[in-house]
Amino acid sequence: MPTTPADQYLNLKQRHPELLDAVEALGKVTKTDGPLDEKTAHLIQLAAAAAIRSEGAVHSHTKRAVDAGATPDEIHHAIILLANTIGFPNIVAALSWADDVIEGS
Repeated sequence: MPTTPADQYLNLKQRHPELLDAVEALGKVTKTDGPLDEKTAHLIQLAAAAAIRSEGAVHSHTKRAVDAGATPDEIHHAIILLANTIGFPNIVAALSWADDVIEGS
């Protein structure tokens, strides 16, 4: 089941449709231009979102990872792997954001 985009994303798409079309096209190309499957790609993007402390992107990529078949344990592990890189407080925050989605589904 496809994920419904966040209201902020939909508002931005309405105000700047050409920009968002380009962003969406770039996302599609990057996902298909290599050997990684969709679930792995979303787990990588989830980790990147956690690394930059983007709550909205963590929510988005958690939803997309779940839609691509990721389990809660896989999602948590993708974030926990960052402990030595981004620090314990940052992974705790990211786990909380991911759990917002996991527990809400």
